[in-house]
Amino acid sequence: MIRKAQVQDVVEMKHIIYNYARQELMLARSLSELYENIRDFYVYEVDGQVAGCCALHVFWEDVAEVRALAVKPDYARQGIGTELVRACLKEAGELGMKEVFTLTYVPEFFERLGFEVVDKNRLPRKVWSGCLNCPKFPECDETSLIKPMLY
Repeated sequence: MIRKAQVQDVVEMKHIIYNYARQELMLARSLSELYENIRDFYVYEVDGQVAGCCALHVFWEDVAEVRALAVKPDYARQGIGTELVRACLKEAGELGMKEVFTLTYVPEFFERLGFEVVDKNRLPRKVWSGCLNCPKFPECDETSLIKPMLY
């Protein structure tokens, strides 16, 4: 079941994200960052436990980012990530976003959901403020993708 995240989900969300961050597969998120952005997040719940999370972060009047997509390894390849991203895209449409972007090491996943690879310079400058926290900055090796929101 997908639902909006609640504050009691944050510690488990941090553990799920950290599993990938320590492998340098995604950016780590602090507890304070997760609490501050809790309204951005969806979680996928299985038997009362958080199995995955994903956020839609609005950057400007017409652009948002899908970020912090992570699923517990035991639940990988079961469609949970796809459902979480679709929930974010649905919300982006409801908010009137014209584009949704993401930065990822798994571009093929997002391409299956209609995202297209673009040059990082195509992304809004404000995006890079989050990159300052990344240990790989400024040598980013993630792929940037954008999905136009068609109405």
